[in-house]
Amino acid sequence: MTRKVYDFIGVGVGPFNLGLAALTSNIDEIDGLFLDQRTGFDWHPGLMIEGVHLQTPFMSDLVTLADPTHPLSFLNYIKKQGRLYSFYIREDFFLLRQEYNHYCQWAISQMDHIRWNKHVDLAKKNQHEDIYELQVLDQLTGLTEVYYTKKLILGTGPSPSWPSCCDEIANRQDHVIHSGQYLFHKEALQKQNSITVLGSGQSAAEVFYDLLQEIDNHAYTLNWVTSAPRFYPLEYTKLTLEMTSPEYVDYFYNLPNQQRKQLVSNQKNLYKGINGCLINEIFDLLYNKRVKLDHTGEVLKVNILTNSKLIAASSEQEHIKLGFEHTEQQKPFELNTKALVLCTGYQYSEPKFLAGLKPHIRYDNEGQFDVNRNYTIDEAGEDIFVQNAELHTHGFVSPDLGMACYRNSYILREITGKEYYPVEEHIAFQEFGAPNFETKENVASNQEDTDKLAINGSI
Repeated sequence: MTRKVYDFIGVGVGPFNLGLAALTSNIDEIDGLFLDQRTGFDWHPGLMIEGVHLQTPFMSDLVTLADPTHPLSFLNYIKKQGRLYSFYIREDFFLLRQEYNHYCQWAISQMDHIRWNKHVDLAKKNQHEDIYELQVLDQLTGLTEVYYTKKLILGTGPSPSWPSCCDEIANRQDHVIHSGQYLFHKEALQKQNSITVLGSGQSAAEVFYDLLQEIDNHAYTLNWVTSAPRFYPLEYTKLTLEMTSPEYVDYFYNLPNQQRKQLVSNQKNLYKGINGCLINEIFDLLYNKRVKLDHTGEVLKVNILTNSKLIAASSEQEHIKLGFEHTEQQKPFELNTKALVLCTGYQYSEPKFLAGLKPHIRYDNEGQFDVNRNYTIDEAGEDIFVQNAELHTHGFVSPDLGMACYRNSYILREITGKEYYPVEEHIAFQEFGAPNFETKENVASNQEDTDKLAINGSI
């Protein structure tokens, strides 16, 4: 029996591997496959609050920034939905999150190289044939299948991150949830007389705003607490956006490890900030609700606290007791709440199926993937690629949807040795490293001499 060996297999089908699936869907000479343990694609359904939108423009879809003429572009999708003129009249580049989710599901329906309900149990390397073997559980049949591939692309994505001090209260179910499960527990949350939202990113702002809108109907006390000194808006000015560029990736990658680590910790407002318009909407809603209560003598039951680091959490009989430290005043304080929404983000965790490949994977001194510039993590730098697991090596652009097409075009070129989609390398006006003016002056001087010769008829 002849074994089928794929050119590559992508494990995990989030937006990044889905983009690669889309870009390879119309290239006949590439034989790739994508596996995912879920039953289908549904992007952050627990945060699909009505009206919320992406933080990147519609051109950061699955394919457009690699190939604007690709049949799986968002514009082609919305034309087929009969909404292109409505989208045009709307004059808003930022897609609704529901709309983006529907677009991705439509794109998947056009492809035949994605397999759902496939749980990868183990990956190992066949040293004799220089290929990878995947043992995969089909969750519908209960049978184990074996797949063979020349290359691997890991797109398993990050997992919800919880503060370790919340371990004791994690079993409170409807009372303590991660933001990714918000809508599934919203009704139960609103039955409590106090709700605390912890965090200061976009998700925290969206959850707080949603609960604030309905505070009058449920009469709960609503708290919003963050360890940050303020609620940072997402920086979206044009010269700052140039940092989402191949040049900045190159610059960041070549910095010393400690410098990269420090930069990432200080750049959260570049990729974890709140939409400026949402910050303003929250303030306006707070103001409107205060005005509404002014003539009644009632007080708006909302507390917004900054510089407040969560250091302890315990489950009491009637409530959850949260212990904080004010980081600037260095003063401890406690807050009692009936429900807690942890908007504490996501963190990459290495998939368990890589256990059989550890001898072939590069790790740094902190146990993280030592990712090569070409997004590989294997010792040879040729076979195992990562998607959104390289924040510490490639910078804050790693989770950015706007850079997905660039990375996928790059990975595709590395896998095949052929540039199916032009990989743009120079898009920024600014330079991120120390300039070499001498080289520039030499180039300018040589060009000036050439121009003079042409004018004199010497060339």
